Amino acid sequence: MEIVFAASECVPFAKTGGLADVVGALPRELVRLGHRVSVFLPLYTRVRPLIAATRTDAIKSITIPFRDHNRFVEVVDGGKREGVAFYFIDSPELFDRPEIYGPAGGEYADNAERFGTFCRAVLEAAKQIGVPQVFHVHDWQASLIPVYLRTTYASDPAFHSTATVLTIHNAAYQGKFLPTTTEQLLFPWEIFRMDRLEQYDRFNFLKGGIVYSDTITTVSRKYAEEIQTPEFGEQLDPVLRSRAADLRGILNGVDYSRWDPAVDHNLAAHYTPADLGGKQACRADLLHAFGLENVPATTPIIGIVSRLATQKGFDMVARIAEDLMARDIVIAVLGTGEPYYERFFRDWAFRHRGSVAALIKYDEALAHKIEAGADIFLMPSRYEPSGLNQMYSLKYGTVPVVRATGGLDDTIEEWDEAAQTGTGFKFDGYDPPDLLAAIDRAVAAFQDKEAWKALMRNGMEKDYSWAGPARQYAQVYEEAAQKRA
Repeated sequence: MEIVFAASECVPFAKTGGLADVVGALPRELVRLGHRVSVFLPLYTRVRPLIAATRTDAIKSITIPFRDHNRFVEVVDGGKREGVAFYFIDSPELFDRPEIYGPAGGEYADNAERFGTFCRAVLEAAKQIGVPQVFHVHDWQASLIPVYLRTTYASDPAFHSTATVLTIHNAAYQGKFLPTTTEQLLFPWEIFRMDRLEQYDRFNFLKGGIVYSDTITTVSRKYAEEIQTPEFGEQLDPVLRSRAADLRGILNGVDYSRWDPAVDHNLAAHYTPADLGGKQACRADLLHAFGLENVPATTPIIGIVSRLATQKGFDMVARIAEDLMARDIVIAVLGTGEPYYERFFRDWAFRHRGSVAALIKYDEALAHKIEAGADIFLMPSRYEPSGLNQMYSLKYGTVPVVRATGGLDDTIEEWDEAAQTGTGFKFDGYDPPDLLAAIDRAVAAFQDKEAWKALMRNGMEKDYSWAGPARQYAQVYEEAAQKRA
């Protein structure tokens, strides 16, 4: 099957979150299954040096019309990587900027035009490079592709049998703009209605994708259920319930070529479930990297690698911070995010030197060191569509403590000491005492070294590779294509 991915992020080119990991890994696995896959991305400033050596022109110029002007974009052939073809939409005035979406804490004012242009350019490029059987579009930035296909391009014979699959990675990010965006992007005004793209007097990219796509997926079974409720649906729950028959939850996979303690080049030592010896060297390396000294082997290290935001549950962490300092633990934090939480973690580390260390930045190598060197990994998220770090943690024998939401609930099984089953510790309510109780259960379990090794091995032997999800997506593509046959 011929499949085109369209997304705003993809490793190794551009990343702000888990979307990039999915778009980087899933196409490779689909190629291994025998499918032909191309990935379209905007050509951001940060991408240019990564493709400079292989860059060639695929299409010299495509005209994208607007109400009072035209945009002229180039399609750059970025070559093939592991069988996946990469193409980049080059519009310097739209994408040659320091950031992907906007300056820190904000968005570029013309994001509607930027990603509207991207969506239409992908369609025009496909008509020359090769029309796929399925467009797989990701999040709001690519959600206008199904909208264009069923409106502006509805009578174009090139796309008569082309199906669309939309994956929602996080329903909170929707791409909401002024009503005049309808006219700006040359859509008929008839689509600006509550049963189509309008959402509380805003032109909503993601809602358009939900309404017009043939099939909708999201990144875990539990999150597919949650986004149909008012609590998690971000005001899109009514339209998602209306598409429930076409909505599937497929858990994200892990790229074990990058995340496996047996081969990870970032680690001080390698280890496996059969030989856990290297874990202690990784623990010592982590303590050294964070300046934590004289930590006894009986004291568990709790690791955090995250975007520092309320969504990730750090409001609860702030409320139990002093209670945690009464426990025999040390905490290593890595991440950036909302200024309030960046200050909180800096201040907490300053007040409790030797027990808390925080590096307010993102560092890929340090993220791997935390996964390998910590004993416990903390993810108390308010909601978590899929989550990847808990799956990394399992592979590294670092026991997760998570809130039972989204992909966290799907992937972590509560430890049962008597039966020696389970992979971590979960709590249900969004309440600081519940979080503290889950941490206490983990800290208590850590003291029984033999039982803890069994718990570690339970997690390390889980398989969350992309092979299974790729087969599920291939089935989704077949079902979507049949709707257009």
